[in-house]
Amino acid sequence: MNVKERKMKSRIIPYLCIGALGLMLVISGCASYGVVTNTQKLKGANVRDNYGLNAYPYCNTNSLVMLAFSGGGTRAAAFAYGVMQELRDTELKGGGQSMRALDGVNAISSVSGGSFVSMYYGLYGDRIFEDFEEEFLRKDIEGSLIRRMYLNPLRWFSRTGRTDPAVKYYQEHLFHHATFADLKKEDSPLILVNSSDLGRGVRFTFIQEYFDLLNSDIDSFPVARAVTASSAVPVLFDPVVVENYSREKTKAKPEWIERFESMATLGNSAELNMVAQGVSSYFNKSDNGYVHFVDGGITDNLGLLAIHDIGQMAGGMGAFYKDSGFPMPKRLVLISVNASATRVSKIDETNKEPSIKSTMSSVMSIQMHRYNVSTISLMQNTLNTWAEQMSTPEQKVEAYFIQIKFDDVQDEKEREFLNAIPTSFSLTDQQVDALIKNGRELLRNNASFKQLISTVESEHDSAVHQQQLHESRTDVPGRPGE
Repeated sequence: MNVKERKMKSRIIPYLCIGALGLMLVISGCASYGVVTNTQKLKGANVRDNYGLNAYPYCNTNSLVMLAFSGGGTRAAAFAYGVMQELRDTELKGGGQSMRALDGVNAISSVSGGSFVSMYYGLYGDRIFEDFEEEFLRKDIEGSLIRRMYLNPLRWFSRTGRTDPAVKYYQEHLFHHATFADLKKEDSPLILVNSSDLGRGVRFTFIQEYFDLLNSDIDSFPVARAVTASSAVPVLFDPVVVENYSREKTKAKPEWIERFESMATLGNSAELNMVAQGVSSYFNKSDNGYVHFVDGGITDNLGLLAIHDIGQMAGGMGAFYKDSGFPMPKRLVLISVNASATRVSKIDETNKEPSIKSTMSSVMSIQMHRYNVSTISLMQNTLNTWAEQMSTPEQKVEAYFIQIKFDDVQDEKEREFLNAIPTSFSLTDQQVDALIKNGRELLRNNASFKQLISTVESEHDSAVHQQQLHESRTDVPGRPGE
């Protein structure tokens, strides 16, 4: 499909969606129901072994490295994929040895389009560099979903809603019916897929600690359903529904919630208080028994706040490491891959009243930009605070907050081209190529990233040198008779 055809299709598809959706509603005239697939915890099951913070085997390295992938459809996925390619090809050399920067990543937090990349890598590792472009980035996902959800007459009378066809598509073509139990591998980072609870307005991360709020089992939950929840744009998609089993019996709140509530009160933090109240509400017996998940970008389009919340829930990153028994790292590294686009509005070019579409687009863009700025500031301050709390007189912990974003592209035309790429699941090869290339180049040329690489390599060289000196001293033969 050439560029002209893609542009024509991008104009036609939204109208086909709206028309088909309206036809579905008129013809069916009945409500649809979400498919519930989460199961209640089995009695006696050791849920501490389920996929989550407790079961994850953290890498025993000198750095805690976390990635955050933003939302933005295929635009976000391709941009994050480019960053991962660069991490794969960045060798940390020192002391005669080398390792890939990608192998040092401990956790990836993601929302919406970014969740396709994180989950694919979590399941398949390096296979992502062999077939992810063909299976997702360069495929017309949007067209396939529209045909399944809106243009198939058999769906018009279905009572399972518009989201179930998307889940089935991702299961068949991307994740092959994998569950969260399949993510439990020693060579894989912790994958934090995030969505938004439509009823409570809080973030929800698909790990066992959050499923504890539902008294439910994460290991048997399909990863395709979690990724769909993370990217389920309201109205176009129905929410992904899970059952809240906590309402069925009196159940004590997990210890981490009580600790989190205390931190929120003592810190007098409106943000922490809001999150604490939200997660505590799952134990409210007057609430209904179901939870509706939609696009994670609604509550955090950068994937950063999940890292913030989980760290704070543990009492701070220092407390988490002390409780876990893992050695304290020397560095906290957070790489934020932000594919948010800044489009130039043409509203001011005329005194003509803007259309509803233009108005809504501008309103959403303004809100997203202001929220992102606030989130970045919060995360920068939190990362520095964690580093201070983890530091000792003998060892200072350094914080690296590395931001990869379109604004840092030096070439003006290239920057405008990237910002003009729509939030869609159907991009041209030219758009995908540009996103991958710039993701790689922005990370490679980032000053903080280059400083990090230099520090790690120098540290490794120094450690090897000290080891060699120690060995040379112990190998000195003693005098005869000694």
